[in-house]
Amino acid sequence: MFDSLDQVPGKLGFIDAQGNTRQPLPAGVDVAWLQASYQHMVRIRQLDKKAVALQRTGQMHTYPPCLGQEAIGTGIGLAMQDDDILVPYYRDQATQVLRGVTMQQVLQVWGGDERGNLFTGVAARDFPNSVPIGTQMSHAAGIAAAMKSRGVRQAVVANCGDGATSRGDVYEALNLVGVWQLPMVAVVNNNQWAISVPRSLQTGTRTLAEKALAVGIEGLQVDGNDVVAVFHAVRTALARARRGKGGTLIEAVSYRLSDHTTADDATRYRDAAEVSRAWDYDPVKRLQTWLHASGHWTPAQEQALLATVKKEVDEAVSAYLNEPPQAPDDFIAYVFAEMTPPLLAQRDRLLIRLARDAAAQGGDSHGQ
Repeated sequence: MFDSLDQVPGKLGFIDAQGNTRQPLPAGVDVAWLQASYQHMVRIRQLDKKAVALQRTGQMHTYPPCLGQEAIGTGIGLAMQDDDILVPYYRDQATQVLRGVTMQQVLQVWGGDERGNLFTGVAARDFPNSVPIGTQMSHAAGIAAAMKSRGVRQAVVANCGDGATSRGDVYEALNLVGVWQLPMVAVVNNNQWAISVPRSLQTGTRTLAEKALAVGIEGLQVDGNDVVAVFHAVRTALARARRGKGGTLIEAVSYRLSDHTTADDATRYRDAAEVSRAWDYDPVKRLQTWLHASGHWTPAQEQALLATVKKEVDEAVSAYLNEPPQAPDDFIAYVFAEMTPPLLAQRDRLLIRLARDAAAQGGDSHGQ
């Protein structure tokens, strides 16, 4: 399955798995851009590694790694403008950090702390992670419809995994995008596995990109391990959406080098030889190879980057672990922008119960 990805017809790519340039790089992509992209992917990979370690040691809840898929999130984040809106799913750490979400907030979200979703700056307009499969696509289509009705030159980026394309929520949202010509770009991270179900058992279509034909929008397939390809495709699609030319479905072909989440054990259903072959397509290694081969990256720069990233990640972890407990009613307070009467009643009952328990124990109810 994975061996044949380099031979997929029509798949857009600029830098191949061996770090060679396939075709001239697009406008706006220079050495400085490639260095910055590489540095960000390294940063996200190290954050990812630390998050898994925190979960394994009982310091965080279930976490969805993005190992091997860093180029997708990085390319998307670099292609978006500040006034675009991101509607992410649960594997979009790379995009969110580029949009201004802090690494501490990423850890807080997966540690069950609602304050991790209190985004500021550019990210304040974005939606929080969606864990239910595919439901975020309907929200994104609604946002795009609002943009069109208001006549603003903005666009929405909504992401999902390959498994989500098998759900009605995704098709219905994309159908609306096609019928109403909405300014929405849907990026499908085709990492080959919907938890334990391979792509070959999810759909009879040759590619996921061709699902765009059924709803009347543009569709293309890109090399999801090539950050340049992802960036160029998303940037082009967003520009088209802002001009009122409708939506685009982009299939970014990649591979999930990790378990689906830390609650999964991929060795139960995935062949080790397949995973070993997939490492040959590692997006971080390929860009590093290109930079080294072209004389734009040195071992000294690599060591300096790793030291800087380690410091950043360690500081984020320390801040996360030492953050005072969140208010016990946060899980109620953040359901809607303004709490409804039933939620207010639930909160009051919760606080009364916590106060009673604290009085009985002679302690403070905060954070219990």
